[in-house]
Formats: sequence, structure tokens, C-alpha cells
Amino acid sequence: MKLSGKVWRFGNDVDTDAIIPARYLNTADHAELAKHCMEDADPEFPNKVQPGDIIVAGKNFGCGSSREHAPISIKAAKVSCVVAQSFARIFYRNAINIGLPIFECPEGTEDILEATNLEIDVELGVIRDLNTGKTYTATPFPEFMQSLISNGGLIEYVREKVAAVE
Repeated sequence: MKLSGKVWRFGNDVDTDAIIPARYLNTADHAELAKHCMEDADPEFPNKVQPGDIIVAGKNFGCGSSREHAPISIKAAKVSCVVAQSFARIFYRNAINIGLPIFECPEGTEDILEATNLEIDVELGVIRDLNTGKTYTATPFPEFMQSLISNGGLIEYVREKVAAVE
């Protein structure tokens, strides 16, 4: 599977409050969360992001509180994936659990510019900058985790496994 989209750049230590401000945590409505995704980091992001776009960030993306609202808001905004030098562990786990593809790419993300177009081979972890032709290698997911993500997250993955047994 390949993902492609326009890049939205963010820096290091983007915390969960920047991803989805705490003032919106009183809702579980995914569409409402999407309307406020990344607005404290870039107030125009919710209005400009398009389905399939990609967030690229520096180190420690998703640090802060353990709220699952953060990856949910990104996925609900129809961002196809997040590429970062590193992720906070709880954000990483929450993203996988809801089926949001994330890619750790320790080298090269600083070179990827805002509005660049990327193509990502999900199985191999190969990221290609379609504007410059440069390629970067992200840590690919094991087959099990790729299956979990492609099923839409942990709950859908388990539902499929249970249905196969019945």
C-alpha cells in the first residue's frame, strides 16, 4: 500500500495540547475533533488540510498527556499519516490502536519542506519526496501491526479475528 499527499511541517515536541487543545476534550465526536486538529500549532490547519495530506514533524511528536483524542483528531481530519523523527510512546501506541499510520524516520525529516508532496510505501517504510526525488527510510511496521492499521485499528482488527473464528 502507498500513501501520498502534501506535507504540513511541524517542529519538535509537538504536544497533545497542540494537536487537540484541551478545551475540546469534552466531546468524543470525531468530526468535531477534526475541526480543531492542530489549531494551536497552526490556526489555519483545520481549514486548509485536505484528505490524504501528511504531517511531518521533528522529535517527540505527541508528547504530553496520554489522551487518545490527539491521534483521533488527526485521523478524523483525514490526514493519511504522520512522519516524525520520533514519537512519544503513548502517542505511538494510541495511533496504532486507532489505525493511524505513523512512521519514525530519525534522519531526513528536517529536509522535507512544507507543501512538498510525499509518497510512502507503507510495507517497506520508504518515503519519497516527489519534489526533490530524495528517499528516506522509516522503520517499517511488522506484518501484524500493518494488518492492525489496515483494518482501522485494534478494535476492528479484533472484530475481524473473532468473526473468522465463529
